[in-house]
Amino acid sequence: MTSVSSVVEQYRDLLEVSGQMLALAREQQWESLVQCEAGYLVSLQRVRALDLEHSLSDAEREEKLELLEQILTQDVETRRLLDSRREELSHLIGSSRRQQALGQAYQAGRGSIASRLRSVPTDDRP
Repeated sequence: MTSVSSVVEQYRDLLEVSGQMLALAREQQWESLVQCEAGYLVSLQRVRALDLEHSLSDAEREEKLELLEQILTQDVETRRLLDSRREELSHLIGSSRRQQALGQAYQAGRGSIASRLRSVPTDDRP
């Protein structure tokens, strides 16, 4: 079906896609990153299955380990950027909620003050 050398080639392809994902994260292209990640996960499952089916030579195993280290390094950086983005979005959502609560409190208070002002008798001084 698939030769042993193609297993290592598949890891090379994963490294390339992992690099693309990191570049997308650095460029803050979040939608493209999500789309790319979906294909990456499918490829990763395929490589894992191939890896279990084939035995690698020492040289191939060494190259595979080097590729995996590079993939993991890129993955760590991509995750760090995603975590930073998640925190940013969390702050934005929190700020939006506080603004909404303030607006609601202001509107409620404004109505309360207006009703109290209407109930105060006017001064009939000469």
